[in-house]
Amino acid sequence: MKQFLLFFRKEMLEMGRSYKWLWVPLVFLMLGIMQPVVTRFMPVILESSGNMPKGMTITIEPPSGKEVMAQTLGQFNSVGLLILVLSIMTLISGERQSGVSQMIFAKPVSYVSYAAAKWAIMLSLITASFVLGYAGAWYYTMQMIGSVETAAAVKAGLLFLLWLWFAGSLTLFMSSLMNSAAGIAFVSLGVAVLISMSSEWLPQDTAYSPGFLSQISMHWLQASEEPTGALGSAILSLMCMIFFFVIVAHQVKIRKAKV
Repeated sequence: MKQFLLFFRKEMLEMGRSYKWLWVPLVFLMLGIMQPVVTRFMPVILESSGNMPKGMTITIEPPSGKEVMAQTLGQFNSVGLLILVLSIMTLISGERQSGVSQMIFAKPVSYVSYAAAKWAIMLSLITASFVLGYAGAWYYTMQMIGSVETAAAVKAGLLFLLWLWFAGSLTLFMSSLMNSAAGIAFVSLGVAVLISMSSEWLPQDTAYSPGFLSQISMHWLQASEEPTGALGSAILSLMCMIFFFVIVAHQVKIRKAKV
């Protein structure tokens, strides 16, 4: 436990030096605030564009608060996912290439504590960023668009956070196997997007896929009834995350044995 805390403190400092604790949550906050603000002022923006015939008016049916929150999750699932992958893709491979991991493993340290600290800092960054962005979206939606049911918003947020955890675990898994930062980002994003899109295109065949979590969370906000498959997708996602962690710990053990 002592070694885990030391490694975790080291990761916290590294995140601070690279300003990831600042810019990643700020990007999520910007994404969260931007959706309700743009939705609220879209008619004004269109009318001010100056490209409409004289006397023409635009009538846009205002969306509900639930729809705006669902659109915000869509932003997190595209731009937000890209930002998270780019911010954590070198957590393991970067230290391996720079020689830091070799210096660490030259001492009698626990490879499980090392891998667990990487996992904990990844989950902490994702959670802090998403919670800040989601809270900002919720607040501005309530102020500018309309009310959002608390229970539905909380359930949808928790499911989507689990999906981001899965994507982050996948990225850390790839970081333990590959050295190229570009390759890690490409494969991680490609697999995550493929899983998410397959759940949208083939809902019957991928009813319990981890990628179904993002679809369920958006549906939970907009539909009146509770979607099915949420529990199965959540359990499978957690099992995949555990599998990824075991493989990462095993890869770290192999690297430690070579030092």
